[in-house]
Amino acid sequence: MEELLAIFCDVDDFCKDYESYCEHHLLMDKEKMIPKTSMSLSEIMTIVIYFHLSNQKTFKWYYIKFVGTVLRPYFPRQVSYNRFVEIMKMSIVPLILYLMKCRVGKCTGINFIDSTTLDVCDSHRLSSATINIEKYIKISYIYTAIFLTEISSCFTVSDLAAATIV
Repeated sequence: MEELLAIFCDVDDFCKDYESYCEHHLLMDKEKMIPKTSMSLSEIMTIVIYFHLSNQKTFKWYYIKFVGTVLRPYFPRQVSYNRFVEIMKMSIVPLILYLMKCRVGKCTGINFIDSTTLDVCDSHRLSSATINIEKYIKISYIYTAIFLTEISSCFTVSDLAAATIV
């Protein structure tokens, strides 16, 4: 549980900076930007990050069985699973900014892409399988662009504003 506390402290420090920046620089009201909930933004982000560090396959089981029982003392103002899924979307921009600003590794200049083939169906059905090739090319291009993008410099405060506005 020390890992959970370390994650929470780091995320909470980031969220304090993020919320103060948004409060001073954005034109939107805080009430419109962040829905009312008993859980803080840092608690929501910590649960999401800790899920990805766990070995759980489904978020529903993780939230109900693990967060609801084992982590209950750490999150006393916990909301129901359905409500958490509703409010989890408000954490996507701060979560991406946190991961890109605070948790990105140093780029060595060498990038690898896994080119393992994924079998879609049995080989005897390949001739009858139809693929929307235009959609496949667009999706492949987007994923390739995401994986090949190098993060060359740290993000600044102006990046916070640009990502929040988008």
